[in-house]
Amino acid sequence: MNRPHYRIKSRKRLSARCLVLLSLLIVGIFAGCAGKDSGIEAGKDKGMFSWFRSAAGPPETGSEVDLSGKAMDYFVQGRYILAEEIFQKVKDRYPFSPYSTLAELRLADCKFYMGDYDEAIPLYEEFEKLHPTNEAVAYVIFQEGSCYYRLMEGPDRDQTSTRKLVETYERLLNRYPDSPYSYEARKRMAEAKNRLAQHEVLVARWYIRTGHAPQAKNRLETAMDLYPGTSEGVKAARLLKEKRIFQQASTAETDRVKESEKSWWRRLIPFI
Repeated sequence: MNRPHYRIKSRKRLSARCLVLLSLLIVGIFAGCAGKDSGIEAGKDKGMFSWFRSAAGPPETGSEVDLSGKAMDYFVQGRYILAEEIFQKVKDRYPFSPYSTLAELRLADCKFYMGDYDEAIPLYEEFEKLHPTNEAVAYVIFQEGSCYYRLMEGPDRDQTSTRKLVETYERLLNRYPDSPYSYEARKRMAEAKNRLAQHEVLVARWYIRTGHAPQAKNRLETAMDLYPGTSEGVKAARLLKEKRIFQQASTAETDRVKESEKSWWRRLIPFI
């Protein structure tokens, strides 16, 4: 009676370990860390997770394997709060283990998939800082940009996240131009740049309505010069050529000056 029970328990442990190994292979963090990152002298290390590829398989590491397997089970099921709790335990209890590196990455992913983008960004940044040569860095930078992509505001709102997205994906494309994330990064960058150009055009139109022609011209030129390949950049160039736009701004400015003078006299002699 005990022997079948033992087999089932052994299979469960094996499945947990296989799930962790599969996760490491999918993400791609098994071969990138050399030198200081792995704690092995440069030139001797074949990758932080090179032992995963040995014929003998991974060495016995005790409960960190079981914890990582359990956390991955929760992660795959979308139970990110539970996964986050266990990944944090792995990171705290086994800071020098390869499983800790996996936990660091998955902690950031848990925050991302729970929609806590502001909290996920510093975790991705920390991973990149601690493991700069790790092969997961391309994925990590892409995920940083993905956070900013979901934090982008409309064209009439603050564009800090939009600018951060462009900066992040430019860094990704400069460092990893042929990564699997390049296509989507370029697509999102094009959308973000058009959003920034649209913002400049909206502000320019506001300046035109309020009679500030020089400021409106400056905004339109910014949209045209910085984002020439976008539809909004083309619109800005077209607006710059329309004389009636700036005539409208001049008229609005004249009316504003008259109203200001009128208000001054009314304040001085209120009964007129």
